[in-house]
Amino acid sequence: MQGTFLVTGASKGIGKSIAIQMAEEGHIVIALARQSPELELLDNQISNLNSESFSVSCDLSSDSEISATCEKILSKVPHISGIVHNAGTIHPITNLLDAETADWNRAIRVNLLGVQNLTSSLSTILGGEMHTRITTISSGAAKRSLHGWSSYCVSKAGLDMWAMCMAEEGSKFNISAVSIAPGIVDTGMQTEIRNADESSFPSLANFIDYYENGELSNPDDVAVKLLPYCLGISGENGQRLDVRNL
Repeated sequence: MQGTFLVTGASKGIGKSIAIQMAEEGHIVIALARQSPELELLDNQISNLNSESFSVSCDLSSDSEISATCEKILSKVPHISGIVHNAGTIHPITNLLDAETADWNRAIRVNLLGVQNLTSSLSTILGGEMHTRITTISSGAAKRSLHGWSSYCVSKAGLDMWAMCMAEEGSKFNISAVSIAPGIVDTGMQTEIRNADESSFPSLANFIDYYENGELSNPDDVAVKLLPYCLGISGENGQRLDVRNL
């Protein structure tokens, strides 16, 4: 059955792979990311696979951009079958007490507050007679602290709890939520991690080794495992999963 799915952080990495695979299966995809040539290319790809699919540019750290984006979606879409909250930033990678307040705050806004804002702004087209599955992309950093990753760890831990709250409160509205940690994936975020300053990120050598030893997962392969959960075919409401166990 064809559905309409919103994927954030869709221009690259896991988000891009999920968006394309959903469109290949015949679903309508709304691909959300900041404006970039990659997003324009993805727009062509998904619209060629399904003529009703489209992209929308949005910076999730901006309330005004979220508001404008949701108005556009609400004007075009009667119901959303699922949201994949994949967008995220690991910047700043720095010692907790050295972090610039603006950078730290922006990370929390993108990784957590923007998720709440976007979802609540679209609440009128979620659930109801037709089910909506909300998937948040988690991280091992939600469960353990990593030196230099304070904003990322804190926001991902909060996002896990947000998904649990969504599962608890959304069930009566025919909305389910799951959270999935994708493992260590070969994305732009990993490139940023490898370029960090070791003085503020003591685990730098480990992440360089993951890359050089070929231990990073391919985004397309990860998306294949994630897809049934994002579509609402698999996964029980409120579960937190790890893709390496799927």
